[in-house]
Amino acid sequence: MLRIIKSLLKQYIFWLLVFAFIRLLFLLAYSRTIWLENIPFNEILSTFYYALKLDIATATYFLLIPFFILFFQTLFSPNWLNVFNKIYTGFALFIFLLINNIEFGLYAEWRTKLSYKAFSYLGHIDEIANSAQTGPSIVLLILLVGLTVGGIYLYSHYFFTPILRIRIKPINSTLFAIITSLLMLILARGGFQSLPINQSESYFSKHLILNNAATNSAFNLFKSVYDNTNNLDKNPFIEMPFEEAEPLIKQLFSTKSDSIPKILTQEKPNIVLLILKSWSADLIETLGGKPGITPFFHSLEKESLLFDDIYASGSRSEQAMASIFSGFPAHPLSSITVHPDKYHDLPSWVHLLNEQGYFTSFYFGGQLIYGNIKSYILYNAFDTVKEVYDFNPELPQGKLGIHDEYTLLEMANDLDQVQQPFLSALFTLSSHSPYDQPKPEKEVLPWGKNHRDYINSAYYTDQSLKKFFAKARQSDWFKNTLFIIVADHSHNSYRNYAMQEAAYNKIPLLFYGPVLKPEFRGTIIKHLGYQPDLVATLLPQLNMDASEFPWSKNLLDSTSGKFAYTAYEEGFVWSRPCGQISYEKRLNYYYKNTVPQAQFDSISKEGKAFLQVLYQDYLER
Repeated sequence: MLRIIKSLLKQYIFWLLVFAFIRLLFLLAYSRTIWLENIPFNEILSTFYYALKLDIATATYFLLIPFFILFFQTLFSPNWLNVFNKIYTGFALFIFLLINNIEFGLYAEWRTKLSYKAFSYLGHIDEIANSAQTGPSIVLLILLVGLTVGGIYLYSHYFFTPILRIRIKPINSTLFAIITSLLMLILARGGFQSLPINQSESYFSKHLILNNAATNSAFNLFKSVYDNTNNLDKNPFIEMPFEEAEPLIKQLFSTKSDSIPKILTQEKPNIVLLILKSWSADLIETLGGKPGITPFFHSLEKESLLFDDIYASGSRSEQAMASIFSGFPAHPLSSITVHPDKYHDLPSWVHLLNEQGYFTSFYFGGQLIYGNIKSYILYNAFDTVKEVYDFNPELPQGKLGIHDEYTLLEMANDLDQVQQPFLSALFTLSSHSPYDQPKPEKEVLPWGKNHRDYINSAYYTDQSLKKFFAKARQSDWFKNTLFIIVADHSHNSYRNYAMQEAAYNKIPLLFYGPVLKPEFRGTIIKHLGYQPDLVATLLPQLNMDASEFPWSKNLLDSTSGKFAYTAYEEGFVWSRPCGQISYEKRLNYYYKNTVPQAQFDSISKEGKAFLQVLYQDYLER
C-alpha cells in the first residue's frame, strides 16, 4: 500500500514541477516586457508561490485517471495498467504543453491567457497559418516536441513507480479509495473554503503579466470553455438584424446636453465609494421602504444628492463590479468578470484616476475569490487591495468574513495615512446570508417574517456606516471628499417582488460630502437609470471624458435617455417612463408587462435590441 501512495505523491510532484518549469519559460520568454515594467525581482519570484494552490488543484484533475488506475492496482496488478498510466500521462503532458505553446505564441499579440475565444478561429485555419511567423512557429514546434519527449523520459525514469505483485488486502483498497478520494476532492476545490477555487487565487500583482504567469493555463482554458461551451461563437439573444438593433441603441445614448450642472466645489476631490451588499430600495424609506430599517442612511439624505429611480444591471456581485467600475452592464448566462481575456478590454475609471495621480484602494472583509472578483479588482490596478486575509485576524468575524463596522473603521484609519487625492472603495459584507453580524441583546426590527434576518443585517450595516462617518468627519481628508453609496444588486424583501420585476431590482445611489455644492444637498434626482450610469455621471464632474464608456449615460443630463435594464439568468427587464417589460428569450415569455399596448411593440423591440447588441459586444471582446 505504501508503494501505491508513494506512486501518487510522486506523480503530484511531477506535475507541479512541470507547471513551475513552464511558468519559468514563460517569464524568460517575456523577460523584456517584465524588464520594461520595472517589476522587482522578489515580486517575480512571488509568481511561483501564488501559483501553487491553483497548480495543486489542476494536478488533481490531471491525476483523476491515475488515481483510478492505482485503485484497481490495489485489487489486481497486471503490467498493462502500468503501461496505460504511462500512455495517459504522456498524452496529458502533450496536451498541457500544446496549450502553453499556443499561449506562448499568442501572448505577444493578445496579452491574455488562452481561452475559449481561440476556438472561434478554428474555422479560419488558413488565416492563422498565413499570419503565423515561420521562425517562431518552428521554434515552438521544436519546443513542444522536445519538452514532450523530455517530460515523458523524466516521468518514466524518475517519477513513475511500477506497481506489480501487490499483496491484495480489501481493507487497504477500501481505505485508499475513501481517504485518498476525499483528500483529492479537497485539493481539487482548493481547500475547505465555501467557494471552489478559480483563477482569482493566482492573482496578486498590479502587473498583468505576473498574474497571467501565475494562472495555470490548463485550468484557465478548461474553466473558460466550460463557462462558454454553449455560446462559443453565437449570440443566443438575436431577435433582429443588427442593422435594425444598433441604431436603436445608438439613439438611446445619443441625446446629450451641452450644459450639465456642476454639483461639486472641486474638480479633484477625494472619492470614497461604498458598495452595499444586497441593499434593495425596500430598505430605504425615501425609495419606498418601511421606516426604521436604515435610519442613518435616511438622515444622510438631507445633506445628499439622491437618485431615486436607479436599478441594478444584474443580480450578482461580480456583474456589479463591471457595471460600477467599467460601466459595462450585466448580461444573462455569464459575467464578463469571470473571463480575464474579455475584461482586459474594458475601460476602467480607476485607471483614469490613477493617471490623474489618485491613490486608489479597495476593501472587502471577505474572500474576493467569489465570482473571480479579485482578478477583476486587480485588473483595475488599485494601489492597495485588502481582503479578509489582510486584516488583523483578531477582528470579529462571521462565517463569510469580518463584520462591516470593523472593515469600515479600518478603511477610515488607513485613509488618515494616505496621500490626497484618493479613491477608496469598500464592499460591505454583513447583509449577505447567513447574516451573522454581531447580534444586539434585543432584536431591533422584530418583523419581516422570513426576511427578518435580512432587514436586521441592513440595520446593522446602516449603523456601521454611522460609526464610519462619525470617524471620517474627524479626519483632515473629510472636507475634500465626495462619498458615493450604491448597492451591488438588490435582494428579495418583505415586498416579495419577483426577480423578473423592475421593482425587485431597484437600488439606492447617493452622493454626499462637503464637496457637494449646498444648492444640491437634500435634492432628489428623478431620472430613470441603471448602475452603469454612475461612470458617465461622475467623470464629467471631475472634468474627465466619459466617452470610453458607451453603455453609460449622465443622470445629471436631463436630456439623456431615460431607461433602465436588468439582466437575470436567461432574460431581462427593460424599463421606460411609460412602464416595463420582462422577457425571457428561451421561453419566448413575458413575465411582466406594464407598457401601454400602443407602445408595447416599440418598447419590447428596444429591450431586445439592447440585450442583443450588449451580448454581441461581450462575445467580441
